[in-house]
Amino acid sequence: MDFFSGSTLLSLFLGVGLAAASGFRVFLPLFILSLATKLTGNYIEIDQDLQWVGSWPAIITLGIAMIIEIGAYYVPVIDNMLDTISVPLAAVAGTFAVGATLTEMNEVATWALAIIAGGGTAAAISTTTATARAISTTTTGGIGNFLVNTGETLGSLFLSIIAIVIAPLAFIIAIILVITVIRVWKKVKKRAEILLENPNS
Repeated sequence: MDFFSGSTLLSLFLGVGLAAASGFRVFLPLFILSLATKLTGNYIEIDQDLQWVGSWPAIITLGIAMIIEIGAYYVPVIDNMLDTISVPLAAVAGTFAVGATLTEMNEVATWALAIIAGGGTAAAISTTTATARAISTTTTGGIGNFLVNTGETLGSLFLSIIAIVIAPLAFIIAIILVITVIRVWKKVKKRAEILLENPNS
């Protein structure tokens, strides 16, 4: 199937949008995908081997995992502990989101693209949010974490819904987020290098 066909591109936009949302919360985007797949029938195409995504057991399991994850981030100390595993989990979720929604490419190309576009996007965003929470914990004693956590949850929900409804827009937002992440990391790295060279600055 031609990669540049409309349906394939829309599937990629959907997957990357959900992957970006996974960078904020791992299970919320997958729950939204699962629920939307079940309720909209053929509106969202899922890989033949992953049709279980739209089943009630998957919806219930992902829903419970989503609630536990969101709640855990509001518990002091635990939120920072979760950040130690959030990046690899987000990468897996992002990879899955893209792989599940790309239905018209061969398997090797699908999962290679899923790892790069989906996993890479989710991991980059998750790394940045984890850093933001660490800075918040250090500068506010954890008090500001409530705002960070709420912002992440709302961001994940917003992106997930946009990905389902207007996939191209979600893709554009994901690209903007990744570009922003890269710029932020460059600034942080530059600042760290300056501090190492001049500890008293």
